[in-house]
Amino acid sequence: MTRQIFRGCRIALALAGLTALFAGTAWANAGASKSAPAARAGAPVVQVTGTAHREGGLLWVGCGISKKSYMIAAAKAFTEKTGIKIKVEGGGATRGIRDVAAGKADFGGSCRFVIPGIASEMGDVLKPVAWDALVVIADKGNPVKNITLDQVRGVYLGKITNWKQLGGPNKPIHLFVRRGKISGVGRTIRKLVFGNYNQNFVATKAFRSSGPLEKAVERDPDAIAMTGISSARKRNVDILALNGKQPTYDNIRNGKYILYRPLYLVINPDSPKIAEVNRFVQFIYSPEGRRVIRRNGVVPYMDALQLVMKQVAQDQQARAMGLYRR
Repeated sequence: MTRQIFRGCRIALALAGLTALFAGTAWANAGASKSAPAARAGAPVVQVTGTAHREGGLLWVGCGISKKSYMIAAAKAFTEKTGIKIKVEGGGATRGIRDVAAGKADFGGSCRFVIPGIASEMGDVLKPVAWDALVVIADKGNPVKNITLDQVRGVYLGKITNWKQLGGPNKPIHLFVRRGKISGVGRTIRKLVFGNYNQNFVATKAFRSSGPLEKAVERDPDAIAMTGISSARKRNVDILALNGKQPTYDNIRNGKYILYRPLYLVINPDSPKIAEVNRFVQFIYSPEGRRVIRRNGVVPYMDALQLVMKQVAQDQQARAMGLYRR
């Protein structure tokens, strides 16, 4: 009975997410037609101070995977279409959420949702725009080409410490992870692979963002790590199959590849630049914007809405298979 209640809650949350998506799009369409935003009752007026604003453009900050996967290309296409310049900066999902909430940026990107109870993450609207897969990466010369989800758990828990245990050479495994527990990649691994947001990893080294982590894997023949497919494919690394499935465009779109998550645009409705931001929201959801996303080898969110319901199964699997600890 308890499991049925949990399942019902998950389905309700998934449907609520779809409702929020369409409601948010309607909100963007309405806001874009106004020359200036109307502040919510009682809400403070947000003052933005980034360099891009003084130049008359927009400042986007956040998730490096979102930046590489679609934002750089989308910003260029949007500027060519509208003349509105967008300065694109990384810094991670947490920056993408908190800088936008604090008014330090006009909008941002995140590969995780807001953390309940964290005041610095309240007030933003997160709009899913694409799907990203979490992938295991290693050196190009490593003979190991496939890994199972159970083996991934073993590596992260320190139970598997030698490549020989994975069918590779007799060499120690160097596990690289993101620093802390609230990064987009780290939080998603904890959710999907372990069903435990507080899970500790037995790592060789921790990195402040995905870019340095990926570059370190390029340089270390004994390294292993997890990151987003959207940025991994642009690195000189080997992307391992997971449970025998490669993270191809079609496998991600149809849900055959098991580890995936949405990439979000982060918006503050009280931003003084909300009219311009809304124009970008309209653009990224338009057929033209979705073509830009596809050309980068990324699945637009609206192209695979069935994955929302598959996320319910992901959560159930994580709870059933991921709740063992050291």
